[in-house]
Amino acid sequence: MGGWHATHKARAPLYTPAERQRRDATVWTLVQGVLAPLQFLVFLASLALVLRYLFSGEGYALANASVVLKTLLLYTIMVTGSIWEKVVFGKWLFAPAFFWEDVFSMAVLALHSAYLLALATDALDARGLMLLALAAYATYVINAAQFIVKLRMARLDAQRPQSVTQGAYAP
Repeated sequence: MGGWHATHKARAPLYTPAERQRRDATVWTLVQGVLAPLQFLVFLASLALVLRYLFSGEGYALANASVVLKTLLLYTIMVTGSIWEKVVFGKWLFAPAFFWEDVFSMAVLALHSAYLLALATDALDARGLMLLALAAYATYVINAAQFIVKLRMARLDAQRPQSVTQGAYAP
């Protein structure tokens, strides 16, 4: 008993037709589409620099600067993502479709912000800062995976028959 109904009937679509229309019409979707891969590239470079420092003791300033840059990009994507969520769903954060992603994003923000606070106050030594960065990055990877799953869900929803996507969602 395969097919569409066997694999997709239990989940409501991610977007109502009106939300999908707002998502497709807003510039904030493009902004998120540019910032997310940019942040991921900065993350990869920063991760390499942080690990280089932890393994060799070299490049602390560059590793530190990369974590700060990654954090600034995170703040930017969170602010613009909140605007996107308001435009599409009518809520600044915690819209039902992205509730758990937003909840976990708060942990990501907290750890990245803790890094900046520890850096500014000398609360941690260099190694402690780099380990905190790794903890922040681990949460970021989980959160990024959450959003990739949602992107995949939206693509699957777009392949659903129109009558099913319109009738399956009851906000």
